[in-house]
Amino acid sequence: MNRNYFDLAGRVAIVTGCSADLGVQMAKALASAGATIVAVARRKERIDAVAKEIADEFGVPTLAVRCDITDTVGVDAMVDTVLSEYGRVDILVNNAGTGAVDNAEDITDEQFENEMQIDLFGTFRVARAVAKKAMIPAGYGRIINIASMYGLVGNMVAGSAPYHAAKGGVVNLTRALAAEWGKHGITVNSICPGYFYTDLTTETLDSDFFQQHAKASIPEQRYGNEGELDTAVLFLASPASSYVTGVPVPVDGGYTAI
Repeated sequence: MNRNYFDLAGRVAIVTGCSADLGVQMAKALASAGATIVAVARRKERIDAVAKEIADEFGVPTLAVRCDITDTVGVDAMVDTVLSEYGRVDILVNNAGTGAVDNAEDITDEQFENEMQIDLFGTFRVARAVAKKAMIPAGYGRIINIASMYGLVGNMVAGSAPYHAAKGGVVNLTRALAAEWGKHGITVNSICPGYFYTDLTTETLDSDFFQQHAKASIPEQRYGNEGELDTAVLFLASPASSYVTGVPVPVDGGYTAI
């Protein structure tokens, strides 16, 4: 029996939202296990740079494909491009997302709809295209939807009702797709990160208020560090997780445990 559980050599992985921060970190984790990486985002110059950086660092094939996940035609074309280049898609990390922050009573219809279009409908669009065009025909797939611990609980420190609603939708969408596509050899799971530094969160997380909030509400009394999502992604992307599907995996320092 092969005990190299997380060997992804020969596997092709699409990572959306792969222009910065957590998307790049997860793509590098997959590349470190030998996966071919397809970096997907709207900023072409950024994903070109990311793809080159990953290829240089890990020596794996990489491809950068510009795609707006709110555009169904564009999503379908992106998957077609990957299949034309590599002939397969084994792993999908649905990471692209956004976050509207305001008091719920002040959130506009446009903010709420935008959140749903990107975080929830965008996740579905990409999963649908990848499953239909690549994974169902192959009888194999690993889909990892990046939700949030805020998809599991509410919060009293930063008004973000659309984000909670969308990420909660991602958690249950994950269950629905897992139930429907399990017969095709496809597992569908979600990762629910806690507080991690990104371009969008740094100012908030560095504030004195949020530092105190972290100490009071996170059992580990700190934010997540770079690389602490890697092993969750590697496990769920690997053949070793073949009997794990439909589950949310919190990586949150224990925030949702209390």
